[in-house]
Amino acid sequence: MEFEFAQYESGTASRPALPAFGGPAEPPATVTTTVPREYVHKAALAEVLLTGWHRTDDDAFTVTAQWPRSHSFYRSRHGVHDPMLFAETVRQIFPLLSHAAYTVPFGHHLIWEHFSYRTDPGTEGMRAGLLPAEVTLYVDCHDVVQRRGVLSALSLHVEARRDGVRLGSAETRFTSHAPAIYRRLRGAYADKEAALAAAVPVPLPIPAHRVGHKLRENVVLAATRSARRWQLRVDPYHPVLFDHPVDHVPGALLLEAARQAAHVVSGPLPTVATSMDTRFTRFAELDAPCWIDAEPEPGGTGRVHVVIHQNGQELFTATVGTSRLTTDEPAVAAARPVYAHS
Repeated sequence: MEFEFAQYESGTASRPALPAFGGPAEPPATVTTTVPREYVHKAALAEVLLTGWHRTDDDAFTVTAQWPRSHSFYRSRHGVHDPMLFAETVRQIFPLLSHAAYTVPFGHHLIWEHFSYRTDPGTEGMRAGLLPAEVTLYVDCHDVVQRRGVLSALSLHVEARRDGVRLGSAETRFTSHAPAIYRRLRGAYADKEAALAAAVPVPLPIPAHRVGHKLRENVVLAATRSARRWQLRVDPYHPVLFDHPVDHVPGALLLEAARQAAHVVSGPLPTVATSMDTRFTRFAELDAPCWIDAEPEPGGTGRVHVVIHQNGQELFTATVGTSRLTTDEPAVAAARPVYAHS
C-alpha cells in the first residue's frame, strides 16, 4: 500500500534549504539538469530521472525525463528499454508535483493505492539507441482532495512520448499523510531503525537469467517447494530498491517482484512486462517473510496474475501483461526491438 515518503521531516533542522526551480519543462540542451533529488524522494542523484516540469493548466503539467542507455538495475535488453524504467519515471512524478505544484510539506508520506501502466511494444519510443532517451510526459491530475488547504489525495493520468512517438500511458492514485498521522497509522512500525533491525534474513536467489537480470543481487525471488511460489528477497542494502532507509518493503520492490514472477512463469523464452495493473492493500513489513504466487491467465493471453501475501493476508495484487523478445542475446544498440506476442 505505501510507496514513498519524503526523506526529511517537516520543520526539522536537518531538512535542507531547497532551491527554487521549475520553469520551462524543455530547457535548452546545453543547460539540461535534473530536478532536485529531494523532490522525487531519492538520496542518490544518479537515480533521479526527471529533468523539468511546467504547469499547462490548473491540474495539468508537462514533465520531462531522461533515460540512460542502460540503467544499473532497469537495464536495457536487445536494444529495448525496460518498461519498469517508465514505471519508475511515473513514480517520481507524483512526489515532484505534490511538493512543487501542490505545496505538500516535506515529511508528509505518500501512500500508493493503485498503479497501472501500458507501453507500446515494438515502437521507436522504447528503443534503446546510441544516446539517452529524452521523454516528455503529459500529466493530468484529477479527483484532487484537499483537507484544510493541504493535499490529501490525488490521481494522475500520464501520456508519454519520445521524439513525438507515443511510448505509453499510466494511471495512479495516492494519498498524503502528515507525519503525526502516519506515526499513528504505523504504530511501532514507524521506527525505521527498529524495522530494519528486525528484517528477516535474505534467502538465496533463483538464477538471475530466469528473471531477466544478469546480477544475482538484483533477483528478488527465492525458491520454494512450489514452482510458482517464491519468497520475496528483501535486501535493505540494495542501492536502487532501498535508495534510503524505510520502515516497510518499498512499493518498487513489490512491482519488481511481480515483473520477475511473470518473467519466470512466461519462460523459458525471454519476456518483457509491457503492462501492469496493481493494487496495494496493506503494508509489507520487514520482520516477516512475504510470499509470491503467480499463475498465467488461461488462453495464451500473455497475462500473469500475481498475489503477494504476508502473515496469511493479501497485501498486493498485479496483472502483468507480457510480450516475448525473440532473443535475449546482445544486439546492436540502434536496432529496432523485435517482439512476438506471448
